Amino acid sequence: MNSECTGRNRRGGRFPTRRDVLGIAATAGAVGILGRTWPESVRAENGMRSSAFIGKADRYDQTLRTVILDGLRELGVKPAEVRGKRILLKPNLVETADGARHINTHPSVVVAAAEAFRSLGAATVIVAEGQGHRRDSWLVLEESGMGRAMDENGLEFVDLNHDDFRAVANSGHRNGMSQLHLPLTVLESDWIVSVAKLKTHHWTGMTCCMKNLFGIMPGIVYGWPKNPLHQGGIHESILDINQVVQPQLCIVDAIECMEGDGPVMGSPKNLGALVLGRNATSVDATCARLMSFDPARIGYLLGASGLLGPISSSRIEQRGASIESLRTRFELLDVRHLRSITVS
Repeated sequence: MNSECTGRNRRGGRFPTRRDVLGIAATAGAVGILGRTWPESVRAENGMRSSAFIGKADRYDQTLRTVILDGLRELGVKPAEVRGKRILLKPNLVETADGARHINTHPSVVVAAAEAFRSLGAATVIVAEGQGHRRDSWLVLEESGMGRAMDENGLEFVDLNHDDFRAVANSGHRNGMSQLHLPLTVLESDWIVSVAKLKTHHWTGMTCCMKNLFGIMPGIVYGWPKNPLHQGGIHESILDINQVVQPQLCIVDAIECMEGDGPVMGSPKNLGALVLGRNATSVDATCARLMSFDPARIGYLLGASGLLGPISSSRIEQRGASIESLRTRFELLDVRHLRSITVS
C-alpha cells in the first residue's frame, strides 16, 4: 500500500482560508449544539452495557505498556482476538508547538500501545493519521517527536490524508453526505484503535475517542481542516463517522491534558491516567465525568446514547481506578453553548 504523499487523488478547487473555516465551524457548532438532531434526553439504553478501565499514570517515562496490558486484561481482551491481526493505531496529531505536550497524543503512549499489541501476537501494527490543521504530515511527525519514536521502535506511518480511498455509504445521514470517503488502510485493518488525547474543544466541549476519528478522513477529499465535515455539523459528522467506523478499542492519553480553548490553544491540565475501553461512546462518557462534565449535555454523546453505546453511569462498569479518585474540573471557554456542560 502506498503511504507516500503522492496526492494522485487530489481534488481541484480553492481551499477555504482559516478565517472561512472558523466561520463555518461557528455556524455548524451552534446548530449542532442547539439540538437539530439530538433526542431531548438519553435514549433507552436497555440491553447496552460496556466497561471502561482507568489506569493511573502520572508520567510519560513510566512503563505505560504495563498499564495498557492491565487495561486490556480487565476488558477481557484475549491474545486470540489479537493474534495475527492488522492493528491500526490512530493518534491525535493536530498541531505542534515547542514544549506543548498537551496538544497531541504523546509518542510514549503510542509506542506502549504498539508494544502491548505486539506482545499479544499482532501480525502488524501501524500508526496512521490524517491531521487536519497542517498539510505537511512529515513535518508534524518530526516536530511532535512521533516520527523519531516510531523509527526507534520499527513502526510504519501511513498518511491518511493522501492514502488511496473508497466511498462507502453514510448510514447515519446526519451531516448531509450520502457517502463517506475512507482510506483503504482503514478499511483493510482488522482493529482500529483510537489513541486519543483528552482535551476541551471550543465547539463540542470535549474531544476524545469519537472526535479523534475526524483524522481518518482524507484531506485530499475533505480539505484542511476537514471543512465539509464542519459545515455539515461537527456533532452530526462525529456521529456519522463513528457509526460507519466503529473502533475496536480506545486508549486515551489523559496524563497531560488540555483545558480552556481546546483543541489547540488551551492550557495544560494534568490528570494522570490512561483510559481504555471497547466502546468509544462509553469511554468518552467516562472521560467527560473525569473532567466534571455531564455526558448528556454534550451533543454528540447524547446523540450516541442508546445507538452507538451507553453513556449512563449505571450502564458502564468502571474498572481500575475510580472516577471519584481522579475527577477534576476542566475549565471551558465562557461561551453560551458550553455553559451547561460542567456539573458541580
